[in-house]
Amino acid sequence: MAQYKGSCFCGAVEYAMTGEPAAMGYCHCNSCRSWSAGPVNAFTLWDPKSLQVTKGAEHVGTYHKTDRSYRQWCKLCGGHLFTNHPKWDLIDIYAASIPAFPFKPGVHVNYQETVLRIKDGLPKMKDLPKEMGGSGQVLPE
Repeated sequence: MAQYKGSCFCGAVEYAMTGEPAAMGYCHCNSCRSWSAGPVNAFTLWDPKSLQVTKGAEHVGTYHKTDRSYRQWCKLCGGHLFTNHPKWDLIDIYAASIPAFPFKPGVHVNYQETVLRIKDGLPKMKDLPKEMGGSGQVLPE
């Protein structure tokens, strides 16, 4: 089984994932943009059981604005780590924090909220896929 490693910005928190993510892509929602301080968030969604914090678990802080997303960061450097999505039983491990991971996005979600149009040939979901509670509607590129 494949194993990938990541860490926070300062290295106080380290983690490893085994297996492969359930999905990869880009989120354009206002919440993710605000949290990431960028125009888009590159996500990798994993089974939470595949993630193990191997160092510095005591330095992981959690904040949730809604019950949909529990955002976690390093309390020492502020580096973003994960977003736990309990409703979907998935955890987003930010693609940028897994240096050796072969990120292969497959979709854009919440594209109706985008502030940065990206023409890459990937599907642009208005909100979320139906199986995740969205409309399932695909917008034109």
